[in-house]
Amino acid sequence: MIAVVDYGMGNLRSVEQALRHVAPDASIVVTDDAKVIANASRVVFPGQGAMPDCMRELDSRNLREAVLQAARSKPFLGICIGLQMLFEHSEEGDVAGLGLLAGRVSRFAHGLQDAQGNRLKVPHMGWNQVHQKNHRLGDGSFALSPASGGKLDRGMSNSHALWNGIAQDARFYYVHSYFVQPDDASLIQATSDYPQPFVCAVAQENLFAVQFHPEKSHAAGLQLLQNFTQWNP
Repeated sequence: MIAVVDYGMGNLRSVEQALRHVAPDASIVVTDDAKVIANASRVVFPGQGAMPDCMRELDSRNLREAVLQAARSKPFLGICIGLQMLFEHSEEGDVAGLGLLAGRVSRFAHGLQDAQGNRLKVPHMGWNQVHQKNHRLGDGSFALSPASGGKLDRGMSNSHALWNGIAQDARFYYVHSYFVQPDDASLIQATSDYPQPFVCAVAQENLFAVQFHPEKSHAAGLQLLQNFTQWNP
């Protein structure tokens, strides 16, 4: 069973439909029941809206502990604010998150411009490339980000399982004004540029979380969701 956490703020039906498409034989349950979340084999934690509202609604439904336990113990996928809520603090409303991951959530700066001097809008909305930190090529070699300095970190010698079948710099769909800044760089699984690089995916053991919306990202997003339904960390 895959539980999609319902705390009143997520894009639940789109997530549910996408999961049913990639895993037709799985039991997909949209739920606000902590017991159901505890009994699920996998948990998806989506979110839309403002961080203070999301944290308040999560607590009002007594789901904080259920989400924390799931994030520590079973395959867990955070989406959009479901990524941001995992961190310690957000500038949005000056509110504390769940504190599962060390770091903060910051707003895009005012007056952003692209390389041609065109003003970039906030929120960042639409399609953007996702640069995987450690991407496996078809021949078994690796494409490294510029931040690697051309050196392969032996501690990061394998592409994450959730990137299987997804091309380097594949495009995913975003709607957000805030982004995460992890204290631990080893959490980072991918970045996008707006116009500077920002973290758009993190992973730790059984947890994977993304800023973009895989349920709205066509083939690449469906591939990521399918990978999640088959992931055995």
